[in-house]
Amino acid sequence: MTSSHRARGFTLIEVMVVMVIIGILAAVIVPKIMNRPNEARVVAAKNDIRSIISALKLYRLDNGQYPTQQQGLKALVQKPTSGPAATDWRRGGYLPRLPVDPWGRPYQYLNPGLHGRVDVFSYGPNGQAHGMKGVIGSWQL
Repeated sequence: MTSSHRARGFTLIEVMVVMVIIGILAAVIVPKIMNRPNEARVVAAKNDIRSIISALKLYRLDNGQYPTQQQGLKALVQKPTSGPAATDWRRGGYLPRLPVDPWGRPYQYLNPGLHGRVDVFSYGPNGQAHGMKGVIGSWQL
């Protein structure tokens, strides 16, 4: 074979250097990308809570008070049949549907609230109340 027809390729050292560079990039970038879904879920939960709080404020403007604890958030999508009457309940409701948190669980409602007149919150990714750790609530907005 003449020198003009010799096969060209990568040496083992060149391949190893490329593999090390790819490994370093993966070690730096992958952890940052893997945390994004949880951050996105927290942002989605906060947006849902803002919408629910806005709907609760409209309910209070129309009916003079927030839904009771017993009536719950369901009063935003369906006219309450028990407790204090919703005298001027908006036809069609205050929300098109009652959202669930990004982890598939219902939002929690307290009236009276611990942090405000009413509290709306999600137990977050762990789904359990361990004090306030991991809780995403209306008082944090």
